[in-house]
Amino acid sequence: MKILLAIDGSPCSDAAVEEVARRPWPEGSLLKVLNVFETPLPPTPETWAVPVSYFEEMQSALRKQGQNIIDSALQKLKSNKTLSLSSILVLGSPRPVIIDEAESWGADLIVLGSHGYNALKRFLLGSVSQAVVSHAKCSVEVVRCPIPTETPKDQIPEKSKGQ
Repeated sequence: MKILLAIDGSPCSDAAVEEVARRPWPEGSLLKVLNVFETPLPPTPETWAVPVSYFEEMQSALRKQGQNIIDSALQKLKSNKTLSLSSILVLGSPRPVIIDEAESWGADLIVLGSHGYNALKRFLLGSVSQAVVSHAKCSVEVVRCPIPTETPKDQIPEKSKGQ
């Protein structure tokens, strides 16, 4: 079985890594960890306002951050001895890169986390998981982020209530 795990370093992505690591996969399953990074637009529309090295430095920093995200995921995934691990770091837009990588590699399954954005944030930011589910030619598993637990108001210490 070929599994493509798309990660971005977010808590939801970490939940997807944990889910893949804990599962009993068929012996000899191949797992490819994918991190996609995009170079952000310059902070100003005037090209002269950004130093010449802006994009090179930004790509270098993003590449280093992406590799750290992959290395952290691989450390967690090593505990599952049935998986043969590999990784790839790609510059581009996450939606098409994930779909294209899965198709060209022949993935049987794509696993990724969902940030659980509300309708407005999905409209403004887009949803990578929704795009992958809609367009991938293989099965896709979207791992939901654990809901953070809130401290009930009756458990707030007395000292902080009146302040």
